[in-house]
Amino acid sequence: MPTTKTIAIRGSNKKALPNATVIGPAPKDERVEVIIRLRPRKDLPKAKGMLRASAVPIPIISHEEFERQYGSTKKDFAAIRKFAKVHNLAVVRESSARRSAILSGTVENLNLAFGVSLKTYSYPNGTYRGRTGMVHIPAELGDIVEGVFGLDNRPVASRGISSKLLVPTSDDVAHPFNPNQVAALYNFPPDVNGAGQTIGVIELGGGYRPEDLQTFFQGLGLQTPTVIPVSVDGGTNSPGQDADDEVALDIEVIGACAPGARIVVYFTPDATDDSFLDAITKAVHDTENNPSVISISWGGTESPNTQVFQRQFDQVLQAAAMLGISVCAASGDNGAANVPPLGWDGNAHVSFPASSPFALACGGTRLIANGTTIAQESVWNQQEARFDQNTGSDGSFGAGGGGVSETFPVPGYQSGANVPPSVNLGGKSGRGVPDVTGVADPASGFNIYFGGQKVQGEGGTSAVAPLWAALIARINQKLGGRVGFINPQIYAVANSEAFNDIVLGNNKCSYKTFNGIGYTAGPGWDACSGLGSPNGAVLSNLLKTMPTSSSAVATTRKAPKASVERRATSVPANRRRA
Repeated sequence: MPTTKTIAIRGSNKKALPNATVIGPAPKDERVEVIIRLRPRKDLPKAKGMLRASAVPIPIISHEEFERQYGSTKKDFAAIRKFAKVHNLAVVRESSARRSAILSGTVENLNLAFGVSLKTYSYPNGTYRGRTGMVHIPAELGDIVEGVFGLDNRPVASRGISSKLLVPTSDDVAHPFNPNQVAALYNFPPDVNGAGQTIGVIELGGGYRPEDLQTFFQGLGLQTPTVIPVSVDGGTNSPGQDADDEVALDIEVIGACAPGARIVVYFTPDATDDSFLDAITKAVHDTENNPSVISISWGGTESPNTQVFQRQFDQVLQAAAMLGISVCAASGDNGAANVPPLGWDGNAHVSFPASSPFALACGGTRLIANGTTIAQESVWNQQEARFDQNTGSDGSFGAGGGGVSETFPVPGYQSGANVPPSVNLGGKSGRGVPDVTGVADPASGFNIYFGGQKVQGEGGTSAVAPLWAALIARINQKLGGRVGFINPQIYAVANSEAFNDIVLGNNKCSYKTFNGIGYTAGPGWDACSGLGSPNGAVLSNLLKTMPTSSSAVATTRKAPKASVERRATSVPANRRRA
């Protein structure tokens, strides 16, 4: 490069995980792939204008127009290639729409290229390759590079908890449901089934067996949906892992509640920042499968360690909103504490990406039915459960996540929701989580099938994200378009019968180590049940589909086909990138 002067990437500072110790330097000849996130061709629209409460949805922009206006430039990619050559790094992939370049190199070369010192750390859950401090880049790339991901491979997300990990509340009134029974209780529009819609599902591990799906759907008298696995970062449909129940839950809830929709599952091999970010960019910019809804059942605690990751992920969710894609994200299963993976720090936390203002954050309830109608619904909270503050859970705690973000400000669409200040010391204001809710308590959860056997009462808010994704797909079909980023619309119609207002319960963590920290349900929006659970048919009559902008129509005819991602061949690397 023309100069050796370097600068730090804003928000890239990292600290070691709690209780982590350095084993030694990362093997200098280990080959690693990293994602470089580049600036857009021009700045994305101001988020404030997209986040105001409005019954009029924002216009949809086509994939071609998005790339033409906001993709990365050839000039910027050329600068990255020059940087890579200087530092003996190979270019694996370039994607203008996804604003990313994948570079591969040894730990030794990456240390020199980015001004880091990668080490191997031991921590209570295993080992990880990590770093502390900032990532540095040449000064002339300062305006081009917005983030570097993959140097550090600590996990940034975990899946929701399942019935196997919970102690279901024992009473005579709660019982689990088949997913299509829940759709009926929530009055999903009965005259549509999601036909013509594609729902994307993000999975950071695990897999499904087609024979399990066939057995499950045959048992419900439904046709087995079309399920398409897509590999990201070398991840594949790999059943036989701990996350298999999560994959089965997502697919079976969607397939039973929107049986006419196609399901595209984006598999990554792990839950690192580069894999999670690559999965969401792949799904959002997938012009081949073109999902109209995306479901995310994975999340992690908002943290300074993931600041630049959260900022870039949020930009991808903003792109989804511009493209007319609804993104549903689970709000977490550890109540208001939303405990970090290595122990509670005494504060309440919200889960990311649910806390992004461009995500539909999905909370959890306990649902009691009287035949085909709802008898009672309250916030899911197993208050009698035990908790181990050192490991994050002893396997019996469960409560719907929710609270106040300390990363994202209150979006305009929540200006009338009376979002309270955070219960943490200092009482900061911020984005309120969740937006909506649905059944998550395993005692009143979902019957699914995986691993060759029936499982009764699978729960967690990771069941609610696919439930809402299925509802949105049916609404899209009914309205003949895309409701897309629905948050501004649902807050505009909040004082209607479109939601079952949850006024019972709380997501306080009542075990002695938590000191009752959390939030209480009440009339209207609250920080444990959002606006409430859906009355799907009523909601479908109030929402509007997003119009296609005139500029998108005009330029789509003239613009070239969405660019094919540029991949290098014969690149030695530890995994292949989709």
